Amino acid sequence: MSDWLADTRTSYDTVAASYSDLLRDGLDGQPHMRAAFATLAELVDGPIVDVGCGPGHVTAHLRALGAEAFGIDLSPGMVEVARREHPSVRFEVGSMTALGLADGSVGGVLSCWSLIHLPDSAVVQALAEFRRVLRPGGVLLVGFHLGDSARVKTEGYGGHPMNVTVYRRPVARMREWMRSAGFVMTAETVLEPDTPTPGALLFAYRPVADQMT
Repeated sequence: MSDWLADTRTSYDTVAASYSDLLRDGLDGQPHMRAAFATLAELVDGPIVDVGCGPGHVTAHLRALGAEAFGIDLSPGMVEVARREHPSVRFEVGSMTALGLADGSVGGVLSCWSLIHLPDSAVVQALAEFRRVLRPGGVLLVGFHLGDSARVKTEGYGGHPMNVTVYRRPVARMREWMRSAGFVMTAETVLEPDTPTPGALLFAYRPVADQMT
């Protein structure tokens, strides 16, 4: 296992319970995020995989919207919390660079703040994996921290030790990676651009006539 994968898994195993506690209010106070998830649920016909689902609050929200959603996370600790908090929802341990799903088996992929710990080469690999598991016409929604920097996070979520790199990336770079992976871009939203922690949401789809290469 790559060092960044092992460090990310260990770090989020450590903070799983505290991270879940911080999200008790779910998506309250996040109207733009709720709107994006509602759009995803409306657009997608078929299963939606929430990649990097954490404690499962967004996966459960999608289910409440009527979507056939399930979650995958690298951290067994996070998956344990998600299964406990949302026992009727399917959660699995897995890596976004190797999802363990069949080709063209899902109608939607959600990757919300889950690409932020991946180095550039791994983001490209993950996007190719998202395309592989999406059926033609399937929808991808990616959320990420906006900027152009990288920093090592050594503590978080209740003061627990962590060792992960947090990447901030420009919209243009993420857009180009997604296009290079074979996606067609459809919508972009910038979140809180005038704050220290801006983000972006990008919608795209795998072309209906797409052929796997």
